Amino acid sequence: MKEIIDKIKFDEKGLVCVIVQDIKDNVVLMVAYMNQEALLETLTSGKACYYSRSRQQLWRKGESSGHIQKVKEVYIDCDGDAVLIKVEQIGGACHTGYRSCFFRKVAKDKFIEVGEKVFNEEQVYQKKK
Repeated sequence: MKEIIDKIKFDEKGLVCVIVQDIKDNVVLMVAYMNQEALLETLTSGKACYYSRSRQQLWRKGESSGHIQKVKEVYIDCDGDAVLIKVEQIGGACHTGYRSCFFRKVAKDKFIEVGEKVFNEEQVYQKKK
């Protein structure tokens, strides 16, 4: 795995951009970031693990929602500064309840929702006060 990780050009913060695509229909589900530790865990476990920039910690996709991503294929781009992973998505990919984070389309001067909502985020992420 070290050979693979050494080929990735992580940015000055130690992160690489990751595009996540559904293996079945190639829909782009989300964009996230990985550090070396998240990439290593993803490659060895077969489940997507990212680095949360807001929380500054590893984020194992589905650890709170159960909506995991089973990694099927991993690609790097020609420059080595972006990663594409193709996954089998269990549940929705977006924390707002949609299948994909890209559920809004620009239509002239506004957004229109074109995505499919697959779960109720308030029920899944019961916020503690």
